[in-house]
Amino acid sequence: MYLVVGLGNPGARYERTRHNVGFDVVRSLAERHGVQLTQKRFRAVLGTGNISGESSLLALPQTWMNLSGDSVGPMAGFYKVPRDSVLVVHDDLDLPFGTVKVKGGGGHGGHNGLRDLVQKLGGSDFVRVRVGIGRPQGPMDTKSWVLSRWSQAEDGLLSAIMDRAQEAIEAVLRDGVKSAMNGCNGLVPIGSKDDPGNAATGGDALEKEND
Repeated sequence: MYLVVGLGNPGARYERTRHNVGFDVVRSLAERHGVQLTQKRFRAVLGTGNISGESSLLALPQTWMNLSGDSVGPMAGFYKVPRDSVLVVHDDLDLPFGTVKVKGGGGHGGHNGLRDLVQKLGGSDFVRVRVGIGRPQGPMDTKSWVLSRWSQAEDGLLSAIMDRAQEAIEAVLRDGVKSAMNGCNGLVPIGSKDDPGNAATGGDALEKEND
């Protein structure tokens, strides 16, 4: 069994914010595979289903972001899911907007949700699907940036980003981490000038917005 976790903060105040993109990806994945996120256990909203031929438990912790391990740690223990079968979807400041990358293990990179997971899971060798949100271009501080909502131009690209992140998760479950990394990590950011679908997805508007 795989445990697929989306990181975010609970409550309407945080919906559609950059920091909650992990929630959004896992919700989209659940819808794509007909998984009902209706169970409430381990301080999380849960659903089970088959994804890429693998029995999978999808989870959205309802703790604050920096306490995600209080939910995921006991959950992984109860279902006897080893750390390397835990997959965490999270926002990443160090990746440009439109970028999705797969990573097997590693540090927390200053992400408080990952930091708590490393501590509560007892190690860092879980899989990550990193969804780039970029860094603020102006005077906005990082905390305000991650808790802000997407711009209109960014919002127009989210569907394509959700699809790529879901495909990355499916590739990990189907083919393993290394193969998923090879298939995903070299792709150009969605909406960038090098993206073949730039004009069709609204990337031109994003380029102008960032000028």
